[in-house]
Amino acid sequence: MNPDFVDFRSDTVTKPSKAMLEAMFGASVGDDVYGEDPAVNELQDFAAQLFGKEAALFCASGTQTNQIAINIHVKPGGEVICHEDSHVYKYEGGGIAKNSGASVRLLQGNRGRLTASEIEKWIMPDDVHFPVTQLISLEDTANRGGGAVYDFAEIQKISRLAKEKHIPLHLDGARLFNALALNGVDLKTYAAQFDSISICLSKGLGAPVGSLLLGTTEFIHQARRVRKVMGGGMRQAGFLAAAGLFALKNNVVRLEEDHKHARLLEEAFLTCDWVENSLPVETNIVVLILKEESKRDFYIGKLADSGIKVSSFGPGMIRLVTHLDISADQVARTIEKLKEL
Repeated sequence: MNPDFVDFRSDTVTKPSKAMLEAMFGASVGDDVYGEDPAVNELQDFAAQLFGKEAALFCASGTQTNQIAINIHVKPGGEVICHEDSHVYKYEGGGIAKNSGASVRLLQGNRGRLTASEIEKWIMPDDVHFPVTQLISLEDTANRGGGAVYDFAEIQKISRLAKEKHIPLHLDGARLFNALALNGVDLKTYAAQFDSISICLSKGLGAPVGSLLLGTTEFIHQARRVRKVMGGGMRQAGFLAAAGLFALKNNVVRLEEDHKHARLLEEAFLTCDWVENSLPVETNIVVLILKEESKRDFYIGKLADSGIKVSSFGPGMIRLVTHLDISADQVARTIEKLKEL
């Protein structure tokens, strides 16, 4: 492997900084299953206050927080409305069916995003032939849409519809801070639109492990029980929680740097004669559409030989993700290497 490789495969590949490691090593810990880990409690309280929610729960992953939320919101035989490319459906191992016994209503939307009018058409009537619509789930930013960000006005419309129909609204906000860095919406105003929110600490924010689930005190009380059933009760988790707290306090403001780097990479790749186009770059994800679909793996290999690690993203598509371990110098070197391909 090239010792100078730049890893654009995902923003999950980041390593804790020296300052984050110091925060982890200095954490005060206890048994979180008993609710006695000071660092975990501090992280949960900080996150809840940040978003104006009553409570939060620290979990191992975004898949876990999403699956816990779905399990609370729906009953077996119910239905979840989500985008056909949403993470909760596409990348969580069939968890909606396996963990909650629910079906899904998959909508096409636009680059991973749905509209209130699209959703309203598929809310099931009270008919014994149909499953009961029990949850609407959105994803912001939308990974499969190339990091696409929702129009907040549309989220407000969806929220009003959900309340009118008495259907809970969940957010898979794995990269929510990237969305908020772009649209500038107040955190509490944004969060007020949702009944539950999952946010990831181990992507753009750079923590090694962990996600948070936000909601009411009663919701989080139920979530703690479901987390335990799913094997997610952790003991001295404060060492990990300290990393998450450091991430929330120090690594949010800098996300715009990642967005800038992504735009520079998009511009450079579009000059390559083997790239047809790209999905519009809004945040930290670049999705390239190749001229020759069959040569995707060939170009992934060529890039790897040049020290540039990227990932496949479907037929004829390559994905790059910028993050805090990618420096401006590395982006510049990557752009120079592209000229040699």
